[in-house]
Amino acid sequence: MNYKQNFNIVRQKIQKALLAVGRSVNDVTLIGVTKNVEVDIIRQAVSHGIVDLGENRVQELLSKYEQVEDVRWHMIGRLQRNKVRHIIDKVTMIHSLDNLPLAREINKQAEKIQRVVPVLIQVNPANEKTKAGLPYEEVIPFIETIYNLKYIKVNGLMLIAPLTDEPETVRPYFIMMKQLFDGLKRYNYPHADIQYLSMGMTNDFEIAIEEGSNMVRIGTALFGERKKGEEVNGR
Repeated sequence: MNYKQNFNIVRQKIQKALLAVGRSVNDVTLIGVTKNVEVDIIRQAVSHGIVDLGENRVQELLSKYEQVEDVRWHMIGRLQRNKVRHIIDKVTMIHSLDNLPLAREINKQAEKIQRVVPVLIQVNPANEKTKAGLPYEEVIPFIETIYNLKYIKVNGLMLIAPLTDEPETVRPYFIMMKQLFDGLKRYNYPHADIQYLSMGMTNDFEIAIEEGSNMVRIGTALFGERKKGEEVNGR
């Protein structure tokens, strides 16, 4: 597999989507999703300029953390409370916050190391039972509920759109998320700094960018297919 070619193709598609809607070619952060990707291949990605890497599993993130240097690690998968302490000092951002007990545990572990941890609220606007994430209408109440957790900073939203053979059908969810994202900016919550709208994966990132995404999580288009039947918060 020609990984360098894959990286170039993805970058070109990102830039084309941005230019199509009049945005700067530097408006999107590309996160390379490295679930089940070997360290040597990840290093190739880094050598081609990818500096943000996302992992779905704590154990896999920990195994790669010491082996891959000069990158920013993101926890993009479902996070169990008993695993928070293992990654709290290692990740740039936690993308999958969607419940109060997890928020409290992140805050507790972050306080121990005196670090304010950036988080994204994971949203499930399609209310898919097989996926994590807050229902659309619960996002604002949830953010207001965690206002007193001083070691969490809400930096934005993360969406996993329904997987479909017709990416155009998920455009309405991207539009909804952009509206929610813009609305949150106007609230000026003291415990929030709304910067990132993380939506778009291999099969739909161009549409997501057209509708306002500024962070995409891409695995398959960069590194090839994964095992079937696994939920990955970046395809």
